[in-house]
Amino acid sequence: MNWNIIGENIPLYFTGMKLTLFLAFTSLTLSFIIAVPLSFLRNSARRGVRYAVSAYTLLFRGTPLLVQLFLIYFGLAQFGLIRDSFIWPWLSSPLVCVLLAFVLNTAAYTTEIFAGALRSIPIGELEAARAYGLPKRKQAIRILVPAMLTRALPLYGNEMIMMLHATSLASTVTLLETTGVARRITLDNYIQFEPYVTAAGIYLTITFVIITSFQIVQRRFAGYLEPRSI
Repeated sequence: MNWNIIGENIPLYFTGMKLTLFLAFTSLTLSFIIAVPLSFLRNSARRGVRYAVSAYTLLFRGTPLLVQLFLIYFGLAQFGLIRDSFIWPWLSSPLVCVLLAFVLNTAAYTTEIFAGALRSIPIGELEAARAYGLPKRKQAIRILVPAMLTRALPLYGNEMIMMLHATSLASTVTLLETTGVARRITLDNYIQFEPYVTAAGIYLTITFVIITSFQIVQRRFAGYLEPRSI
């Protein structure tokens, strides 16, 4: 084993970790913004709207993220109409393609998580909001969204971890995030074990921070949902 090479490449790992965190944070933030309204539409009384959102979530949850990434990064370049359009400078960027694939994918999963949390809200809370005469918009902002988020915390925490790990796929389209850095060191120095063990340690550390943070948040805001012994 040659850990000296790892020590020499710590700055490169740090750069890769920053890109990993950027990809995860940006994807989760944008997908959250998309998923909140879609979760309400997923439970809409209008069948057409409900089916349209369901079709979107089925498409992106039913196909591998790597395939989606390749279709966006490699597939869209096959169409002359897209290459000649104003969006091509963005779609020709690996970073933009990765973020687009990640956001669309994790938004689909998050939509279903939030939609399920909405369905689990007791009818009594909704009736209480109506009894106070709150408009539907205020019901959503003050009652439904907070209740939805507290109930979705455990599953959403898992989705955040899955998204963090999925950022490793960015290395397949030339981005040097954590896994890409490990691969670069492997190819440059002909060693296999040390670079990937170091990358695994980075992912494990970030995952531990996420899990611990969510446990604290869950105890603080969703502790009342936990079953209590009699």
